[in-house]
Amino acid sequence: MKSSSAEYGSVAPAPLVAITSQGLPEQAGALARARAFAEPLLTSETLDTGENILAHADAVAGILKRIGGSEAMQAACFLVYACDHLNKPQEVITKAFGESFAKLAMETTKLVRVQRMARITQASATHALGNAPMAQTAAAQTESVRKMLLAFSRDLRVVMLRLASRMQTLRFFAASKLPVPAGLARESLQVFAPLANRLGIWEIKWELEDLSFRFLEPDTYRQIASLLDEKRSEREASIEALRLHLAEDLAAQGITATVQGRPKHIYSIVKKMRGKSLGFEQVYDVRALRIVVPTVPDCYAALAWVHSHFRPINDEFDDYIARPKPNGYQSLHTVVRDQSGKPIEVQLRTQAMHDHAEHGVAAHWAYKEAGTKGYAGAVSASSDYDAKIAVLRQLLAWERDLAGAHAGAGQSDSARDASLLDDRIYVLTPDAAVVELPQGATAVDFAYSVHTSLGHRCRGAKIDGQMLPLNTPLKNGQTVEVSTIKEGGPSRDWLNPELGFLASHRARSKVRAWFNVQAMGETLSKGREAVERLLQREGKTSVKLDDLAALLGFNSADALFEVVGKDEFSLRNIEIVLRPPEPPPEQGEVPQLKKPSAAGHSGGVLVVGVDSLMTQLANCCKPAPPDLITGFVTRGKGVAVHRSDCSNLRNMILRSGDRCIDVAWGGAPGKSGSVYPVDVAVQAHDRQGLLRDISEVFTKEKMNVIGVQTQSIKGTAWMTFTVEVSESGRLAKVLGIVSDLAGVRSARRR
Repeated sequence: MKSSSAEYGSVAPAPLVAITSQGLPEQAGALARARAFAEPLLTSETLDTGENILAHADAVAGILKRIGGSEAMQAACFLVYACDHLNKPQEVITKAFGESFAKLAMETTKLVRVQRMARITQASATHALGNAPMAQTAAAQTESVRKMLLAFSRDLRVVMLRLASRMQTLRFFAASKLPVPAGLARESLQVFAPLANRLGIWEIKWELEDLSFRFLEPDTYRQIASLLDEKRSEREASIEALRLHLAEDLAAQGITATVQGRPKHIYSIVKKMRGKSLGFEQVYDVRALRIVVPTVPDCYAALAWVHSHFRPINDEFDDYIARPKPNGYQSLHTVVRDQSGKPIEVQLRTQAMHDHAEHGVAAHWAYKEAGTKGYAGAVSASSDYDAKIAVLRQLLAWERDLAGAHAGAGQSDSARDASLLDDRIYVLTPDAAVVELPQGATAVDFAYSVHTSLGHRCRGAKIDGQMLPLNTPLKNGQTVEVSTIKEGGPSRDWLNPELGFLASHRARSKVRAWFNVQAMGETLSKGREAVERLLQREGKTSVKLDDLAALLGFNSADALFEVVGKDEFSLRNIEIVLRPPEPPPEQGEVPQLKKPSAAGHSGGVLVVGVDSLMTQLANCCKPAPPDLITGFVTRGKGVAVHRSDCSNLRNMILRSGDRCIDVAWGGAPGKSGSVYPVDVAVQAHDRQGLLRDISEVFTKEKMNVIGVQTQSIKGTAWMTFTVEVSESGRLAKVLGIVSDLAGVRSARRR
């Protein structure tokens, strides 16, 4: 006997706008025709649960009828199960029943298969990982089911089919006494029951909760059931009799009221006991009534009548009309005892308050599903999810209208409201993991949502097994498989909005970040190359780059390379650091200077042997008495006088040593009346008043400052002073005074 691939007999989604704008056509005898069509295909087939498929479909159709589903939708549930047993289901069903029936059947079957695959994948992961992450795996599976329901929530037919099918599956397990998979019961309790609650399908909601709880915690279920002194049917009959009596008496008092009654089901009792830490005897709303009246005065009038005819329980009265809850909920709550002494909870509110509690921010489902914190007044609900459910509530009413004569009413409103569902789509990985994306997303968006590296290396994609362009917009429920290269990055075309490769902000940010990193790499490379070239030119290749960066006030070598690469930092600053005072040239490195006698001096500088030759002081080293000096014969500009330790002079001698000439200062140093400009380099911590303090030192020492250059980089000041001196020996004393100033790190002659 063949087993169907449907997941535990549950049925899943396809789109709700189709109900109103395209709708399942009301064909004459559609239900009987659909069952006759499916019967030979399903009679001998079973679901994974072991339930006969035809019997399951019959039960689902009955549930749909009871909750207001049209005959056409009841017919559709037979076609859903027939799809697995047809070679070309879409063509066959379209020909026999029309395109709308075929679309619903195919979409629903597809989702059933996908979710079944997801459950198998999750079960395998749980088994492979052991017991420790089981709760996390279950939570992930629950979230996947929730997302898939939202993905297909545009078609309320699908949601209702799925709810009805799941309830029938739980009923089958309850009747057959077969063991229930824990994941199935948990999923029913955490996803399907809340969905039925939000849709207002209370009958399905309470049965899903009670059956799921019965399978998950059988001992607790039996314990609470034994504490209830009446069977549920008896409790319902008791509540109904009380409701009718109360309605008649209020009407006799001239109070127009709608009275609703319900017995509290077992899971709700346990949830309240746990949420409020109560014993069973403290749960007073096992039986409850709700009175809805036109005005606020009517609320208090009805309350007075209830208290006069029943015995109220002290400390069990809450006036949420005078003092609304933080979420805006308003109602009067009281607990009274009937003639037999059993407690009854009574809620009294106006129709406006009731509508707000059912559909507004204080909706009953938001309060109940907030968990233990919800009973303290906190409401935890996703506004995005709530907006979708609000639309589904309206679509449920339209679906019920379709069963009557006004099937066409509200079509434009439906189309408009359903557009609220169009902001997100849900697609699947090859392993059936659910991925949420914005509407219009492509395979590139999908790849980046899975992993950044996958997005960078994405080069192609299969969508539902078919190779399509990367800028193809994805649709709900599609399976996407990305093709990648081993190494590489994104294309700049992806950032072009006209080409339509990216729809998500996250993916665009990832692509921009990749290109920014590449640009930074080029900048760092450019800066490193410039610094290393300077070090080679200065003969300082042994200098560690990190040490050089620290000396310049940077946290790392890369920080230095970045500003150099961006042309925000002059290489001249590095040259200043790399040129400390050099030792005198070694023996034989430059020609020895002759020491001429004082006789024959005829000016500031004596050129030995050629007394009338034109001379000039070199700007590169700015010599001053009593520096050792050497002359170098230039082409057309006479003799340039350099300090003997000048690096430029050393290079010129190596190239043209025959043009070197001996020179000496004329007269006694400091007594000739001449002054000479020299450069002084100061490195200091930048602070307010630094330039003023250094200038004051030169002023006190009677040294004229004829030029100043300053630059501040990351808190470090680089300063070059040009001062006039009569002899350089006195300069060393002044530099010592400058070095003692606050913040000055070094002061030296250049």
